Amino acid sequence: MAGNQLTEPKKSVLRQGTVIPAHPLALTQERKLDEKHQRLLSRYYIEAGAGGIAVGVHSTQFAIRDPQINLYEPVLALAADEIALSGKGDRFISIAGLCGDTKQAVREAETALKYGYDLGLLSMGGLHAMTEDEILQRAREVASVIPVFGFYLQPSVGGRIFSYDFWLAFAEIPNIHAIKAAPFNRYQTLDLVRAVCHSSRNDEITLYTGNDDNIIADLLTTYSFEVDGKTVRKRFEGGLLGHWAVWTRAAVRLFEDVKRCRDNDYGDMASLLAKGAAVTDMNAAIFDPANGFHGCIPGIHEVLRRQGLMAGTWCLDPAEQLSPGQSDDITRVCRSYPELTDDRFVKEFLEYQRRQND
Repeated sequence: MAGNQLTEPKKSVLRQGTVIPAHPLALTQERKLDEKHQRLLSRYYIEAGAGGIAVGVHSTQFAIRDPQINLYEPVLALAADEIALSGKGDRFISIAGLCGDTKQAVREAETALKYGYDLGLLSMGGLHAMTEDEILQRAREVASVIPVFGFYLQPSVGGRIFSYDFWLAFAEIPNIHAIKAAPFNRYQTLDLVRAVCHSSRNDEITLYTGNDDNIIADLLTTYSFEVDGKTVRKRFEGGLLGHWAVWTRAAVRLFEDVKRCRDNDYGDMASLLAKGAAVTDMNAAIFDPANGFHGCIPGIHEVLRRQGLMAGTWCLDPAEQLSPGQSDDITRVCRSYPELTDDRFVKEFLEYQRRQND
């Protein structure tokens, strides 16, 4: 049974590759939803030139689903409303995070459809008791409701290993349009890419990087495999990234440079790879790998707080705070790589927002 279908204009945006930030959760000091700043963030991503946003994902904090918090539907509704108000929704991709067992994932897919979301980013996390066949059936049931954006979360960041055969079968599921990989392990990433290339739907599946520690190299790499006597090539066309929740205007410009490089025989690749090392340094400051990623969400919040896009760094879990020294490290990378920040753009954006509200 076919679920809701992705429109052709949005298929085009997805396949050409775009910048998709993972939307944070704005809270008040009392850890209640800060609707003003939640809406402001959505407008920022739209105006910064992103091609879509992902809401209800890790950066939005999985605890929004807890019954006592119950913010999953409200944050989806706010982002959907801002997309509609922008007038850009016909070519702007809205993605809702889906997680949990089959029943929960289907229920969340139905909620996403209620608010007009285009795709569901289907998390594989927390399913260690399920077999690969059971997880494939879960994907089929979700895809019968909403177009699916798959997600390979690898063990190094809390996920699990899936086999080549799993990804081959996953890619064959109708209404799956893209797969995001957090490819910290290149061997496991190759299993995914090779499986997609060998799938009969290889031209219907678009790959996106979710690998915050090596973004530029991922976007510049082409994979080639011989399939039935023909060469099939795949690359990560764009990114769905927590890192792109900050300095988004600069990320859009850098992504445009990457696309120009790919379209012009990789003539400026050395310069881009050097910028890629700088991006990795910036990512280390905000994502806090030195402390097991403990401060990754507060790190995102801290950048946005400094810019005036959030009121504070508060998370639903009071224990989620910046690690010792993390604030200083964020200051360091901002000073070291000003061309990769977007403070001037944000200042102009906020001034425009204030004039609109006067």
